Amino acid sequence: MDLKEKVLTLSKKYEQDIIKDRRYLHENPEIHLDLPITVKYIKERLVEMGYEPMDCGKSGVVVTVGKGEGKVFMIRGDTDALPVKEEADLPFKSKNENMHACGHDIHASMLLGAARVLKDMEDEIPGKIKLMFQPAEETLSGAKEMIEHGLLENPKVDAALMIHAMTGFPVPEGMLVYAEEGAATAASDTFEITIQGKGGHGAMPDTTVDPINAAVHVHQMLQSINSREISPSETAVLTIGSLKGGDAANVIPDTAKLLGTIRTFSETTRDFIKNRLVSISTHTAEGLRAKATINFLRGCPSVVVDGDLSNKTKNYLREMFGEEALPFKAFLPDGRLSGSEDFAFVSQKVPSIFLILTAGNSNDGYIYPQHHPKALFKEDVFWKGTAAYSYCAIRWLQENK
Repeated sequence: MDLKEKVLTLSKKYEQDIIKDRRYLHENPEIHLDLPITVKYIKERLVEMGYEPMDCGKSGVVVTVGKGEGKVFMIRGDTDALPVKEEADLPFKSKNENMHACGHDIHASMLLGAARVLKDMEDEIPGKIKLMFQPAEETLSGAKEMIEHGLLENPKVDAALMIHAMTGFPVPEGMLVYAEEGAATAASDTFEITIQGKGGHGAMPDTTVDPINAAVHVHQMLQSINSREISPSETAVLTIGSLKGGDAANVIPDTAKLLGTIRTFSETTRDFIKNRLVSISTHTAEGLRAKATINFLRGCPSVVVDGDLSNKTKNYLREMFGEEALPFKAFLPDGRLSGSEDFAFVSQKVPSIFLILTAGNSNDGYIYPQHHPKALFKEDVFWKGTAAYSYCAIRWLQENK
């Protein structure tokens, strides 16, 4: 039996285990870095397979498989959920107020499936494969923390791959979709603008400095960045998601706050917008006798895909799945996702590739997308993610001895 047939056979063999693992994780969703139930379950499954799981930061888990000397290929599955109350009618519905609405339960389970396949094939691995079970992807902080705790060392990682399950799009399920060279996701920067004014009685506005008025003008002025300062050929989004100030109808408050995000694909554009945001907010507030303080709360760069690794992965996927392997641009107009993904921090350090497994066709009833409380995923394609993890890792090691 050749490598392809062996990986496909083993992946199908473990299909029910993958689904069982996914359902348990789906019932017990946890968020950010606080994943005690999730981590305990993943470690127990890995120990049953013969691994010795290692902690990597808070709630990160790593194992390595392969007896041969050579390079190291890393495969990642994220493990955290969202603070969303599930509304999907499932027999394994969430038992708490959180929900795996983005498919991380699937990613972790497909990676556990790959752990089983790779353990069975350990003598045939020409190098080592590191498995990364990552928390806090939704808060864009888990990968960075794991890197800071030595994720990419001992053994040193040479290349990396991630898979994301997607649902709610008019795309046949069970397709493997690969990103091509360059930015595959948007960078994300979250910011807070605090407007300091001078509070007072609503009947005497002349004795106050109204921070709500200043905040509204700041919000309006920031919209001019996209419409008048960014080239039409460049993609960028600046969103204000929250504007708050005051608690009473007849009181002008001391302060008002705006919360928002910036999404960009170019680091040059990213820096430009951040600088303009500071300048516009500061000077607009000053023009209305208030003071603006800008705080960037969290930032995540784009996932940048390595061209050579993308081409090789395309070939590996087509060896396995034929024309079921297609580029991002077959489904996305410019071949990029406007969402963000903190695998970006890995892609800054080692050659990386981003794959999508289509797991819910909106034309077949899977109408709700990621992050929706009624999101559903088609279980009988999950084994393909396990096969892709396993086959791509081994094939890359074969070609890079």
